[in-house]
Amino acid sequence: MRSSKSRSRNKNRNNRPTGGNIINRVFDSSGPDGKVRGTPQQIIEKYNQLHRDAVLSGDRVDAENFAQHAEHYTRMLAEAQREVDAKREEQEEQNRQRQAERDRERQERLNAQEEAANAPLETDQPDHVHEGDSGLVETPEAKPKRPRQPRKPRKAPDEGPKSDSAPEAAE
Repeated sequence: MRSSKSRSRNKNRNNRPTGGNIINRVFDSSGPDGKVRGTPQQIIEKYNQLHRDAVLSGDRVDAENFAQHAEHYTRMLAEAQREVDAKREEQEEQNRQRQAERDRERQERLNAQEEAANAPLETDQPDHVHEGDSGLVETPEAKPKRPRQPRKPRKAPDEGPKSDSAPEAAE
């Protein structure tokens, strides 16, 4: 015996999805002349073709029936297209609002940077220059060079004291 859980898991597995985008969805239409399968646009074209054929053959009843079927699918397609257009317009409006917000934030940042660049620097620098002081900082190139002290000469390696641990050359 199967458990009720396995039946509930399989219950919706083979059902077709409801709602969604019917513009591209495939329908099976049971018309007076048999089944017509396809997207709403394809079904409309098929019923219009059947309508023209019925008019040419002189069958006004079938012609009217095919015209009504085509009109039904035309209305379905038009409603779906309105929904798609409304959703697209809503998304475009949201995008415009987000872009306007980004532009506003960018302008605020630029204004803040401009204010910071134009604001006087508040530091502990003196407002006046002492007499004889040009206000410039001395650089190493500007300082007078002082004479170098001569280096102490290095001791030659053989001039140093000999150690007892060094091996002497054999005679």
